[in-house]
Amino acid sequence: MTIESILGAIVIGAVIGALGRLFLPGRQPIGWILTIVVGIVAALIGTAIAQVMGVSTTDGIDWIELVMQVVLAVVGVGIVAGLKRGSRV
Repeated sequence: MTIESILGAIVIGAVIGALGRLFLPGRQPIGWILTIVVGIVAALIGTAIAQVMGVSTTDGIDWIELVMQVVLAVVGVGIVAGLKRGSRV
C-alpha cells in the first residue's frame, strides 16, 4: 500500500462521506474524522457490491458505483449518528 493510495482513500472517503451527510436530512452529531471513516467504508463496500453485480469499470466516472457508495454513506452516517445520539445521557 503506497502513500498515494492511502491519501486517495482519505480524499474519496471525505467526498463520499460529505455527500452522505449532505443527502441525509437533519443535523448529524458526528465529526469530520468519523465522516471520512464512514465514507471510506461506504466506498469500499460500494465498489465490492458493484464488482459482484458486474458493473463494468469505465475510463470516466462510474455513476452506478458512485450512487451505491453515496447511498451506503447515507445509511452509514445515519447509523453512526443514531448511535452517537443514543450514547448521550
